[in-house]
Amino acid sequence: MLRTHRSVRRAAAIAAGVLTAALVPALIPSPAQAWAPADTARITPGVQMYTDGAQCTANFVYTDSADNVYVGYAAHCAGLGEATDTNGCAAKSLPLGTPVTFNEGGSLLSEGTVVGRGTLAYSSWLTMQKRGTTDPNTCAYNDLALVKVSSADKGKVNPSVPLWGGPTGIDTDGTAAGDRVYSYGNSSVRADLDLLSPKIGLSLGDSVNGTRWSHPLYNVTPGIPGDSGSGFLSADGKAVGTLSTLGLLPLPASNNIGDLDLELDFAKATSGISGLRLVNGTEPFKSIL
Repeated sequence: MLRTHRSVRRAAAIAAGVLTAALVPALIPSPAQAWAPADTARITPGVQMYTDGAQCTANFVYTDSADNVYVGYAAHCAGLGEATDTNGCAAKSLPLGTPVTFNEGGSLLSEGTVVGRGTLAYSSWLTMQKRGTTDPNTCAYNDLALVKVSSADKGKVNPSVPLWGGPTGIDTDGTAAGDRVYSYGNSSVRADLDLLSPKIGLSLGDSVNGTRWSHPLYNVTPGIPGDSGSGFLSADGKAVGTLSTLGLLPLPASNNIGDLDLELDFAKATSGISGLRLVNGTEPFKSIL
């Protein structure tokens, strides 16, 4: 896991561990006027999210057929275990309905400023446990949760990834070794140093188990506690995955990202959220800062 806790001791422990109807397309960009301007929005991919003191980073924005707005992060961000508890089919988690805040300026000393509120609306971990999922790759890498943004704060949301723009859709065929990927982490461990938030990395291909559930990769600056849940974009701006764990073996200092295409398909089939879909960014994707 790569979440942080409000206590320095907890942060150190975590750092050590590691259609809709058939006529509706899978990806439907909502009207541009429904979103706050990208340069003034307070809730975007990359915003800090706090759940019972644990801090993670938002990946992407989602919506449904009722025009509810959701922000994604990692399911383990609401976990109750230790950093080594990465089996989502067994690890304990906070329940649906748990309050979550969107924050700016969080650090190990303070959670910063709350800029919005929401509630945990979907957890792959809770869902897999309820359904009795046993596939080891699914249990290890299906690590997506959705937080429903409060009605009062929906007007603060923009779906564009800071600096990079996009997403431009969902990647559906995994990654090959050497593929370039882009991300934006917002760990409180960095004490709000924005220059370290944008990340460029190289995929190491699909997981060592030969499935598409996980994509190990190396970033120029590795993901650290608090970056957990953040989204990764492909070279053409498509959403590839969500940051889940720090790799120790066999690839030290790598990061593992769960495959968003598979994670979101699982959520669509099991969450009960009608018309759940990723929202494309209002800003064009650019791979150069």
